[in-house]
Amino acid sequence: VQLQASGGGLVQAGGSLRLSCAASGRTFGSYDMGWFRQAPGKERVIVATINWSSGSTYYADSVKGRLTISRDNTKTTMYLQMNSLKPEDTAVYYCAEHLLGRGAAAYWGQGTLVTVSS
Repeated sequence: VQLQASGGGLVQAGGSLRLSCAASGRTFGSYDMGWFRQAPGKERVIVATINWSSGSTYYADSVKGRLTISRDNTKTTMYLQMNSLKPEDTAVYYCAEHLLGRGAAAYWGQGTLVTVSS
């Protein structure tokens, strides 16, 4: 397994979770990284990305102001802080390294389930 995602769970609407993504026995390369999610019956979509070198970020409109992507300076862990969660945030969240565009990436985590109850 290249990437290990964790931190998902069940939370009430308005609550918070923090997802983590760690590389297995290595540091991340200097690539764009990001979080994607796939809701039941829907396609996987991008949530947020971060440039590992500059730290510049991108967010999908649906999560702006509520979710924050970050990485640690040791280049071993990426995070997704999720606040003010809504039921529509319910999905399996995947971390990805070395984004290739059009939803593709060189490396993927196994996914972690986030369930937001109303």
